[in-house]
Amino acid sequence: MKHWVLAICVLAGGCTQFPELDALETPGIADADYPALLPISDLLTTEAPRAVPELRDSIQGRVAALRARAQRLSGPVLDAPTRRRLAKEITLPQ
Repeated sequence: MKHWVLAICVLAGGCTQFPELDALETPGIADADYPALLPISDLLTTEAPRAVPELRDSIQGRVAALRARAQRLSGPVLDAPTRRRLAKEITLPQ
């Protein structure tokens, strides 16, 4: 019975909309043509594309913002007064 409940939850999750991902979509991408398929030999022999300065600046800005966010989230979950209050209220069995 547990497996059926899990399967239903997973299948229902597949019907979920993700507006955050839709907002990141480049305008006009839904109507764009599919990219051309190239032989793997052509891909392996060409030089790898380089990031243009505008793209590099954008990515570096996002990296800095993500690092700052990670730094803010790396602190303690509970502040000192809350930790003291919880420690005072908890009595361990003896």
